[in-house]
Amino acid sequence: MEFEAKRRKKIALIGGGQIGGTIALLAMQRRLANVVLLDVAGGVASGKALDLSHMAGLAQSDVELVGGDDAKAMAGVDVCIVTAGFPRQPGMSREDLLEENLEVIARVADNIKCHAPNAFVICVTNPLDAMVYALHRLADLPRERIVGMAGVLDSARFRAFLAQELNVSRRDVTALVLGGHGDDMVPLPRFSAAGGIPLPQLVEMGLLEQERLDALTERTRKGGGEIVRLLGKGSAFYAPAQAALEMAESVLLDQRRLLPCATLLNGEYGVDGLFVGVPTILDATGVRRVIELPLNEREHAAFARSVKSVRRTTREVERLLPPA
Repeated sequence: MEFEAKRRKKIALIGGGQIGGTIALLAMQRRLANVVLLDVAGGVASGKALDLSHMAGLAQSDVELVGGDDAKAMAGVDVCIVTAGFPRQPGMSREDLLEENLEVIARVADNIKCHAPNAFVICVTNPLDAMVYALHRLADLPRERIVGMAGVLDSARFRAFLAQELNVSRRDVTALVLGGHGDDMVPLPRFSAAGGIPLPQLVEMGLLEQERLDALTERTRKGGGEIVRLLGKGSAFYAPAQAALEMAESVLLDQRRLLPCATLLNGEYGVDGLFVGVPTILDATGVRRVIELPLNEREHAAFARSVKSVRRTTREVERLLPPA
């Protein structure tokens, strides 16, 4: 009986900067998939891929890594992770990046449409909610095949702050942040817990002060800006890379993870036609299902404010894009 080798999955990382390079590193270490690292600076992408190929032997990984600027290398990829674009600088909001990065996303969309039309696409480029909408429009991708990475990252930041405050292991803390990827994102204490105990109950038990919980919620909303100010140049990349890879892994390995993703809503939460962060099941088919949470009045009001901001930036994108 002839043995037929199973094809290793393949990821295209569009953008060879800090996030793209870190995703390539993590994918190699996890032996998750072969990696194509693409960037307009082809030498940078090729150099990083070659360096990681040398490291792969030390990591006992047989993942293949190639880099360059030729979009044809995307052919046959299972997942595209888009990180291409300009990073935030101190004093800039995510929305300040809109016009500059829209031009980048337009070129990326053309390449995906031409060379990887069947891939599942994860957009990381900011302003996230607007850029994933533009990518969806320009690449003509169905809802099931595209999401934005934001909620996994924002939830991880909330989780880290909570674990530090409670002085417990991060492994025992779960956190959930929904809405747009901006300063009015919606951390949800009622759906976050430590050791399975919801945060409001921890407050009632005297193990967490409400004032501190409010402060951590606000710090989560401003977490990305805090890193931008500390770095002085550039923005976060380690946590965004890990967050994007977890989403890709759920699709590549059919894990059926329930993750907060910027997903195109078709009436869920009373929203239609916008990419908003909501709990989403990701499997081998892509977006399997959106989960609607029973939000209380306060949570619903906060979510509505966040959706309003997403709608504003999305309308700006629609104004700049050619008619559908």
